[in-house]
Amino acid sequence: MEIDLDGIVIIAGNYGSGKTEVSINLAVNKKRSGIDVCIADLDLVNPYFRTREVKGLLSELGIDVIVPPEKYLQADLPILSPVISGMIRQPCGLTLLDAGGDDVGVNVLAALADSLGGKKYNMIQVVNPFRPFTDTVKGCLKMRSEIEKASKMTINGIIGNANLIDETSVEDIYNGYDFVKQLSKESRLPLRFVTVAAALMPDIDTTRFHCPVLQIERQLVPPWKRAVSIKPVI
Repeated sequence: MEIDLDGIVIIAGNYGSGKTEVSINLAVNKKRSGIDVCIADLDLVNPYFRTREVKGLLSELGIDVIVPPEKYLQADLPILSPVISGMIRQPCGLTLLDAGGDDVGVNVLAALADSLGGKKYNMIQVVNPFRPFTDTVKGCLKMRSEIEKASKMTINGIIGNANLIDETSVEDIYNGYDFVKQLSKESRLPLRFVTVAAALMPDIDTTRFHCPVLQIERQLVPPWKRAVSIKPVI
């Protein structure tokens, strides 16, 4: 199944949910399918594992990446480029906004209210059930409420990103899917897709999933690890 997402898509979630890795891989997935993609790094809180860290790679693939001004790239300051407002007013095939974690990280979205006014968008919550605060349905719903309140926007979908990084097993993927499926039922939000690391894909029975699967080619790794090599977009 293809991932049915286009237009303006905001990716949100709690710290450690893997939302930025999901954003990067979703951008690559859509670019490979022939869609024009642009992505904005709105994570102005967490100094680690941000979209800007792979700006060069994404740019080489033909993905337009918007980041804070050069002199502030390594700063942890609430700087929102006016270019992002223009990007929203004239979106490309898929315009991804990678928001910061938790309610604090999405505060910046409230500043985009004027630009987003009257425009259709999808705001999706990335859920990793193996992380604190989102290991129960109740916790996920609480996180959703906090994000919506801070951003003054409405979440209208879920992404299942069950993983324990290098320790993830096939069973973890299946259990994670069952969790977000239940969350989808109780929240009445559609499950847009789930993720699976590229190394695990050969062992996964995708017929067990009633939603699309996004293969994750991990890019945001600590210095002693090597990112998965992403083939050029043809």
